[in-house]
Amino acid sequence: AKTLDFETKSKTKKSSEITFSAESELLVAKFKKVSAKKIGELMHISPALANLNKERYNFWPTTDDDHNTKQAIFAYKGDVYIGLEAESFSTSQIDFAQKYLRILSGLYGLLKPLDLIHPYRLEMGTQLEVSKKIKNIYQFWGDKITLELGKQMELQNSEILVNLCSAEYFKAIQPKVLGKRIIACEFKDAKGGDYKIIGFFAKKARGMMAAFIIKNKIKEAEKLKEFDETGYAFNEKFSTTDHFVFTRDEIS
Repeated sequence: AKTLDFETKSKTKKSSEITFSAESELLVAKFKKVSAKKIGELMHISPALANLNKERYNFWPTTDDDHNTKQAIFAYKGDVYIGLEAESFSTSQIDFAQKYLRILSGLYGLLKPLDLIHPYRLEMGTQLEVSKKIKNIYQFWGDKITLELGKQMELQNSEILVNLCSAEYFKAIQPKVLGKRIIACEFKDAKGGDYKIIGFFAKKARGMMAAFIIKNKIKEAEKLKEFDETGYAFNEKFSTTDHFVFTRDEIS
């Protein structure tokens, strides 16, 4: 998410530690050497935002406290997280999310919902030259995220990954290396006599699907087809075995 909220108090004091701390620190150190102008060019952001993020990296905290960190699931505020509505989760739902939900991050790699993060901006598709051999963030992470995700799935006896990422972020996952069944969910709205992916609505729906899984503690693929939030319904005609398409005729 490009939007962050570090002002609002989190619903829980529970927290966890990020998995790839050494890797994220390496990226922070790299950005300390990059100018604000270059950051703006790399991230396609305004000079004001570029300066803000340059300052974030320059003064990256060496210790964590309540003022400079927040749990990832409550810190991210974007279209997907509007749909997720993590603030509405009960204690047991937060626990379920902590066990089964994972968030991909350009800076942190793979996050659990309650991992403590600092304010930052770094999208997965950023063409940052980390070294002579590593030309972008995808190359930086390589297969690390996939291997860690597979390891965590094994610990949970999970054989299915439900992909609710954007295409940009899912490129960080290597399906053949993961070796699990992956189900992608797609959301389309009626427009001009056809069903089309409309950015804001599709992103929000991906968050709503994540919330649907968490609130109903779903562990079976077929149960995903029961998703019917805000008028969406499973469309068997457009779907395949591992590609579930949900369509909506009217925005409710």
